[in-house]
Amino acid sequence: MEIIIKNLKGESTANKVTLADNIFAIEPNQHAIYLDVKQFLAMQRQGTHKSKQRSEISGSTKKLKKQKGTGGARCGSAKSPIFRGGGRAFGPVPRFYGFKLNKKLKQLARRSALSLKAAEQAIIVVDNLKFETHKTKEYLTAAKALGFEGKKVLIVLNDSEPTAILASRNVKKVKVVDVTSLNTYDVMNANFILMGTGSVDSINQLLA
Repeated sequence: MEIIIKNLKGESTANKVTLADNIFAIEPNQHAIYLDVKQFLAMQRQGTHKSKQRSEISGSTKKLKKQKGTGGARCGSAKSPIFRGGGRAFGPVPRFYGFKLNKKLKQLARRSALSLKAAEQAIIVVDNLKFETHKTKEYLTAAKALGFEGKKVLIVLNDSEPTAILASRNVKKVKVVDVTSLNTYDVMNANFILMGTGSVDSINQLLA
């Protein structure tokens, strides 16, 4: 499929760019997207939660009262989970939440996500992502011209472009990633994807 290349002023140029059909025009696999997003979010979890078990509580292990004859329930030490200040029963312990996914499934998920955005006409390709200055005003002006002012935008860079990074870093709903770091979660989380022609060529090669 082909889309018209625009400039940062929002004007359509005379050139078009080809988005590979096997990446941007496939039948989306919703389950692959779900698994890849789930893995991405799981890998962000620190897993450092911890509560003290009864064996880790400081205190006496003396039996609080005799076993029988009190008319109440039997009990052991004050470190029992049933008492205030006691250890927690079955509490959280440090763990790793991540899990493995096959490389082909992750590629399918990325292609599916990009195909969904292409079908929604949410992919905008510009001839050059280099702003005149690094001021935030430069990005806001371009965003208004291109029609995604105030929206969540994912900027995909092929090469390090300081002006694009600096001009957009103070905008709350904008995220800048390198082509090699493109992931399914960021694609699905964005309302629009902004990239240069070089980024399109790199994606066509990486996900072919």
